[in-house]
Amino acid sequence: MDERAERRLTKDGIRLYDPSDFAGMHRAGELAARILDDVAGLVVPGASTAEIDEAITRMVDEAGATSATIGYKGYQHASCISVNHVVCHGIPGDKRLKDGDILNIDVTVIVDGWYGDTSRMYVAGKLSRKAERLIQVTHDALFKGIEAVRPGNTFGDIGHAIQAYVEAHRMSVVRDFCGHGLGRVFHAPPNVLHYGRPGTGAVLEPGMFFTIEPMVNLGRPETKVLADDWTAVTRDKSLSAQFEHSVGVTEDGVEIFTLSPGGRFHPTWG
Repeated sequence: MDERAERRLTKDGIRLYDPSDFAGMHRAGELAARILDDVAGLVVPGASTAEIDEAITRMVDEAGATSATIGYKGYQHASCISVNHVVCHGIPGDKRLKDGDILNIDVTVIVDGWYGDTSRMYVAGKLSRKAERLIQVTHDALFKGIEAVRPGNTFGDIGHAIQAYVEAHRMSVVRDFCGHGLGRVFHAPPNVLHYGRPGTGAVLEPGMFFTIEPMVNLGRPETKVLADDWTAVTRDKSLSAQFEHSVGVTEDGVEIFTLSPGGRFHPTWG
């Protein structure tokens, strides 16, 4: 590592990017978010998650971008699609969506070397009341975490904001998976926990890029990974939801790189 790169690492090993780097992250984030906008119309009862993933693959190719997940540790799809009690890393397949199914679609693209990573919830058909409540709490918890992002705060402040909000609504935060640093790499320090104590963890500094992506369960927080070594499910088979944004710490707050161009981040946008 050269001397300049060394100077851009915090004592916790977190990369600090330059103000000029924000533009690249916005381009990558905007494409990932636009793909998730455009795929919304395909989430209907009777569609398969493989068909949705094939459409996402085409969208990435047509944009002249690269999927970060195809080939990542042997993974072969441009998205993870997690249905109902699947917490994360659901593998697209031939199973058809049923009326009332909820699903998270997670997409990461590479644009000019920058990584745009985002996910959001969708519903096939009619949304049940309990699923609607879970999705709303998860969505709002993400933004509680984002509100805590500013220089001088800590990663523990982010996790605490999310955990306190979720548990006040008698739901649980998944502990087994977390957000992560990114930029010109897919995964890097820090681990961004979605639970924690205020004032703990690394201090936020301008130039940090990372994801916040809380997974919230209607039941208990425990998960297990299936035999495919990817799919994580709730142990108690309760419904799970997740929303994810990629963000950057600015001199006085935060920028979200993955805002929906069409205002479609929440599944009831229409």
